[in-house]
Parts: sequence; structure tokens; C-alpha cells
Amino acid sequence: MIAHIKGVVAEKFAGSVIVDVGGVGYEVQVPLGDFEAALIDTDIKFYTYHHVREQSDELFGFSSLAAKKLFEMLISVQGVGPKAALAILSLGTSEQVRNAIANSDAAFIAKASGVGKKTADRVVVDLSDKVGIATAYGGSSPVQTELNTNDEALEALMALGYTLSDGLSALDGIDATLPTAERVRQALKARS
Repeated sequence: MIAHIKGVVAEKFAGSVIVDVGGVGYEVQVPLGDFEAALIDTDIKFYTYHHVREQSDELFGFSSLAAKKLFEMLISVQGVGPKAALAILSLGTSEQVRNAIANSDAAFIAKASGVGKKTADRVVVDLSDKVGIATAYGGSSPVQTELNTNDEALEALMALGYTLSDGLSALDGIDATLPTAERVRQALKARS
């Protein structure tokens, strides 16, 4: 399993970024926001999902661990494959997509290429209780909230299998100025 790719952006085309890692180029399929942010000849890191099938071997990449975890939740829904999950994540930031799911906005999800109304409804039904708490939401134009999904301690808890809401509640009341490892240790200790 390839957990992440860190290297230099060598090329970009059709939703994929070629990342040069020590002379080896890895083709990573990314959401639209990450594709636009990737600049040729700059350093980049993607958290990756390695999708292996009988006839293909693909890497899907995300600039944040929260986006990768949301992608993994999306592909767990019946009828949603990696391409459809990537299309859903290309609708906006991972927080906007998460927020749409938490607020049961199937119409927003159905805007993704290759995702019909039934599949969008299934995504909302299956994941609305798993993606975390619903936050301020503006209907057809979801907004970025104050929720910090770039918190390393939160990402570490999510990597250990916590949902976003469980991770947030586990970190609630723990001093945010402590080192990441100490915050995670205290959160795990409090939950046991």
C-alpha cells in the first residue's frame, strides 16, 4: 500500500498529476481543487489511495488526510467507485462535500459527473451520520467553516479509524498548544 507520495510535480494532464519521486514518475489522479493547486516544478505531497483491480492499478491522491478519509467513505457506498468519488470531491473542498453530506444535500452530490440521483441519495443516507456534525450551511453554496481539518492530531485520530465527529469530541478540552503526539495520546487515553 502506498500511503503518500512526496516529490516534484513533473506534468499535469486530464485530472492527473505526475509526481517525480527520485526519478520515478507516479501518475496520481486528484480532485479538481488539488489539480489546480499543483504547479509544475514545485514540491508536493499527496495522501494516496492505491486502487488495484484485475486490469488496472491506479493511485488517487489528496492534499489532506481528511479528503482521503472522505474518499474512502465514499467508495464504501454501494455504486460509488473511485472515479465517482473523485468527481464528488471535485465539487468543492472536502469540507464543503462533507458538509453537504452531513446536511443531506443529495442535489449537491448529484451534480458530480457520473453520479445520478439514486446514487447521491444513497451517499447521503449511508454517510450522513458518519461524516461528522453538520455545520453552517448555505444550501446550494456550502461554505468553509471554522472547522480545522488540517489539525495534525485530528488527522492522526482519523488515520486510526475515528470519524471526524469522534475525533473532534476526543480532542475537545485538550490544550491545542501541546505537541501533536501528546494531544493524540491524551485523546486516546480519555476514550479508553
